Formats: sequence, structure tokens, C-alpha cells
Amino acid sequence: MKLAILDDWLDCALSSCDWSQLGANVQIDVFHDTVRGDPLVARLQPYDIICMMRERTPITAALMDKLPNLKGIVTSGMRNAALDIDAAKARSIMVSGTSSPGHATSELAFSLITMQARQLFASATSMRNGGWQTHLGRDLRGTKLGILGLGRLGEQLAHYAKAFGMNVQAWSQNLTVERCNEVGVSYVDRSTLFKTSDFISIHLKLSDRVRHLVAAKELAMMKPEAYLVNTSRAPIIDMQALTNALATGQIAGAAIDVYDLEPVPSDDPLRATPNLLMTPHIGYVTRETMEIFYGETLEAVEAMIAGQPIRNL
Repeated sequence: MKLAILDDWLDCALSSCDWSQLGANVQIDVFHDTVRGDPLVARLQPYDIICMMRERTPITAALMDKLPNLKGIVTSGMRNAALDIDAAKARSIMVSGTSSPGHATSELAFSLITMQARQLFASATSMRNGGWQTHLGRDLRGTKLGILGLGRLGEQLAHYAKAFGMNVQAWSQNLTVERCNEVGVSYVDRSTLFKTSDFISIHLKLSDRVRHLVAAKELAMMKPEAYLVNTSRAPIIDMQALTNALATGQIAGAAIDVYDLEPVPSDDPLRATPNLLMTPHIGYVTRETMEIFYGETLEAVEAMIAGQPIRNL
């Protein structure tokens, strides 16, 4: 039995749980880089089970057809846009998931809001380069946070913001006044959210109806001193419109943790965009989350080997 663990960018998979439980008859290979196309096919052809980190390497129907030994796939989380679950089922490939704590992403979103409010990165960079104060920050207390999407992560962010004295408002296509009352935030329409928020944070599931939900029109509505945060999914923002808005000073800044292509190429022009704080998709990447992801991945692999898959997708 051969097992492949994909996209272990931080080399933490083997230390996150006790893989020796699988026994000597299971060969475990861990890959720390991300490849696509023919190199990916060649890499994965020997393996019976693939363990994937969600939304890193796409596992498509076309790829599955080129992997004759593939019997099972385990993904972190119970949802993975990079995995064609229907195609796997049609090919009698077992598919399992794991639980996902989720709060780490909300914590990062609030950290990015704080960093932008106080210009922490610019100030820290100035200190490292021998300088001193360079930017005038602003209070969070009394400002308006607009949340796009008030699901589990949006609700968590709302609680963090209220603890800092922010006024929180929210909107999404299906959001109701009742849901906002339940969380203790104000319901506003789409236009009002973009026009009146000092900070906007995105917490939506990706679908066709939210693709480029934040585009040139919405960015033009925002205050010139407002900031945008995206720890959700890259295609929700029209990135060309965002880079134009940042380059012209239309909005004060943005912080993003998700990208159309990951890892972002080292020479990508996006890296040079002014007033753009970029983090390398670390929303869910914490020690505690990885212990859950890999620990439950191990459980799922053991169940597959026993012919009794768990947490079926």
C-alpha cells in the first residue's frame, strides 16, 4: 500500500500525528512542493491513497483517469473546491474528509484588520531598516466593519470586532435581518456596506454568483480611507480592479491571503502592488488545525485500508 501526502508546504504532516500506526506495510511519501500537469501525473501514478490539503493541488476527473492504482482520497475539511468528488464516486474511489475548526481564519482576518489600522507592517519594516515612525494609524473603536457573509467565520469575526468597540454591519445575498439580530450586528444593503464601511472583510463560500462580487463598481463605492480584507476565496475579488484601485489610491489598502494561483510565482507583478498586504494562504494554517487535519486524515486512511471508510464525502 502506497500513500502520498501532498502539498505539505511547512513540512509538518509527519510531526502532526503518529503515522507509524499504519504499520510497516504502508509506504508513506510526503511532497513539499506543488506540481501540475504531466509531472503531477507521473508523481501520483504509484499511489493507492492520496491525502490532499484542501484547495492546493486540484484532483480532477482527467487526473483520476491517469491514476490506475488510486483507491482512496482523503481531503482536509469536508469541502474542497479542488477535488471533483462526483468524478471520484463515479470511479468507485473512496473519498473521506476531516473536521475543520475554522476559527484560525477569523483570527487572521481580524489580525489583518488590526495590522492595516495601525500600519504595523510598514512600521516594523521601517524599524528593521533603521527608520522610525512613518505612518499615522487609526483607532478601531468607533469604526465600521462591513462583513460580506455572516456564516460561522463571519460571526466569529463580528464577535472579535465588537470586543474592540467596532460597529459591525453585514450583507450577503441570502442574509436576513433575523440572522443579523442573532449575531448582534446591523443588516445593511450591499451599496450601504461598501459606501459606509471603514473595513470590509470577505467570508463567503465561492460560487458563480459571488465570483467578482467585489469589482470596479464596488471598489469605487468605498471610502478613500477604507481597507479591504480577503481570507476567503480569491475569485470573489476582481484582482485587476483591486490592483488598479490600490495603484491610484482609490482605497487606502487591502490585505489578501488567497490567490488565483498558489503558490504565487516569485515574479508575479501582484507582489509589487502598492498598499497591498499579502500573506501566503495561512488562514487555516496553525499547529492546532494541522493536528486535527492530519490526525483525522490518519484515521480516515486506517478506515479505508480496513474497507470501512469514514466521514464519506
